[in-house]
Amino acid sequence: MGLAIKELLAGKEISFEELKGKVLAVDTFNMLYQFLTTIRSADGSPLSDSNGNITSHLVGLFSRVTNLMQKDLRLCFVFDGKAPELKERERVRRKELKIEAGQKYEEAKQKEDIEQMKKYAARTARLTKEIIEEAKNLLSALGFPIVQAASEGEAQCAYMAKKGDCFAAVSQDFDSLLQGAPRLVRNLSIAGRKKQSGKLNYLTIKPEILNLNENLASLGIDSEQLISLAMLVGTDYNVGGIKGIGPKKAIDLVKKYGHNLEALFNDTKWDTFFDYPWTDVYETIKNIPVSDDYSLKWHRVDDDKVKELLVEQHDFNLERVNSTLDKLSSNKMAQKGLGEFF
Repeated sequence: MGLAIKELLAGKEISFEELKGKVLAVDTFNMLYQFLTTIRSADGSPLSDSNGNITSHLVGLFSRVTNLMQKDLRLCFVFDGKAPELKERERVRRKELKIEAGQKYEEAKQKEDIEQMKKYAARTARLTKEIIEEAKNLLSALGFPIVQAASEGEAQCAYMAKKGDCFAAVSQDFDSLLQGAPRLVRNLSIAGRKKQSGKLNYLTIKPEILNLNENLASLGIDSEQLISLAMLVGTDYNVGGIKGIGPKKAIDLVKKYGHNLEALFNDTKWDTFFDYPWTDVYETIKNIPVSDDYSLKWHRVDDDKVKELLVEQHDFNLERVNSTLDKLSSNKMAQKGLGEFF
């Protein structure tokens, strides 16, 4: 979920060197949506092979992940499981928005309005079973461990970080902090030079790390109050939050009411905006199921499986794929990784 409390949270830029050798749990669905949304043709349509199969996710994964491998990051990829019941409402809402965006895309296409086509095409991105399975196959072929979450991927990442099995959760969203992740790394999949929209110059994007305890201390609240703070401004389980309450007002209210959440949500008129009790959302966030059924073992890159998936099945350029695989095999740390490190 894209929490609206971003402006209240403080992070700091971090170098790839500082992350070297650290295990990072990646919220994979979040990363895949980024690729499906941004890696597109000039008219906004997703990249595809000669059979019309979408390949934007594979292009993004192969390019970004192999780059991170050369920086010696120990990534594990967490995939979402069954969504909480309350999230089904949000899924229905998002589906309706995608249908509407698809209709507007077709209208723009008839008018040959490229800018509008790009605008609405990106809003139609969705993860299919085929896309998810192909992502798992590629990541496995590259030697990465796959973790299947019981429910939300962010919650699983946070659980693994709390256990000490990984250094940090990786996502563009902030949900893992609500789940107690001690550290969150952002911008990992988009770090680099990015062209600014409508401008000639480029923006340098670097990885960013947020420390949960430092942010809680700065805000003067605890982890349970962070959940109520998020609920006031809106989560995936109560989209839009309480009307008229922004992040700054929300933090003041949370501090005012302390742990008297019943009074907090009664006085902010929760029942006026939602037809289910605030406790449903609070308990959903706090008690999302997690799994211990995972193994963090890295393996050698299977060049043949990578080429079978990318080149034979999806028309990737063999020379370019070989070039990337050669870089991995020639990298000294990657060589170590292919054995004891990975």
